[in-house]
Amino acid sequence: MIGSSSVDVERKVIAILKVLNDSPQPLGARVIAHELKDYGISLTERAVRYHLKLMDERGLTYPMGRDGRVIAPLGAEELRSALVRDKVGFIIERIELLAFNTTFDPHTRTGQVPINISFFPKQRFGEALQAMKEAFTAGLCVSDLVATASEGQKLGAVIVPQGKVGLATVCSIIINGVLLKAGIPMDSRFGGILQIRNNKPLRFTDIIHYSGSSLDPSEAFIRAKMTDVCGVVRRGEGKLLANFREIPSACKPIVEEVVAKLNEAGFRGLITMGDVSEPICEIPVSLNRVGMLLLGGLTPVAVAEEQGISADSHAMSAVIEYQKLVKFGDLL
Repeated sequence: MIGSSSVDVERKVIAILKVLNDSPQPLGARVIAHELKDYGISLTERAVRYHLKLMDERGLTYPMGRDGRVIAPLGAEELRSALVRDKVGFIIERIELLAFNTTFDPHTRTGQVPINISFFPKQRFGEALQAMKEAFTAGLCVSDLVATASEGQKLGAVIVPQGKVGLATVCSIIINGVLLKAGIPMDSRFGGILQIRNNKPLRFTDIIHYSGSSLDPSEAFIRAKMTDVCGVVRRGEGKLLANFREIPSACKPIVEEVVAKLNEAGFRGLITMGDVSEPICEIPVSLNRVGMLLLGGLTPVAVAEEQGISADSHAMSAVIEYQKLVKFGDLL
């Protein structure tokens, strides 16, 4: 049986690995100690140095002289395999943090926009663009604004690996973020596979609740090849990535105004909004609440996957300045 003190040490180690993993450059003990506060962990600079020394010995971190530490490959693997109980609910935390960091203003069309990032093999990126063109042309995207980066360059704060091209697609959390800035609370409940029939949403066939998951639903569904976006584009019958949200019923008129402003700025994402306390696509809605269906931001990438072009996708990855986004058509 693992003692409570051992578990406590392991949680601190995992938190330090998270901080290092999220940084594009080496970090020193002072910066790490400051960043750990975001994880509810209070350690002195000296205590952080102690943990880093032990982590170096385990091969989890690598010292870079006076510049500080970077996460080692073994550390990255340890982070992926961290205690499941520490990772449950991680997705809802990412949603809330990314919504908070979204500063886009639809009136001035400035600020930070939340993005998903997909890494394609460099030699197949042209094929991937042609495949995704179907989804963008059909409007099956949160926005036709994207960003790209070559190996070694950054998308947001994320560095593109060797041999890859990075593609940033706008995440549906832009709606969460803009509504949050407008003072409207939004309850993010789950991501799922939405069945489309006759070009209309019918029902969810599979769902993953954010609060009880350590996996991003869109990433999981794409890897499992459960989408049929091509079917929706070509026949009006298929399966899309979608997210389910709830808002207080009193906020509905304001939400409609904000969504309209976002549409004018080139951000769609809303599939449909229900009536007060009424089910939407067979999903019950709480009393005095309104259900909303948002399109998954990785939907165009799912088209490439369906056509045999694999990508390493990371949903809800970062934020990027609006001015750095370009029209998808310009890439072609």
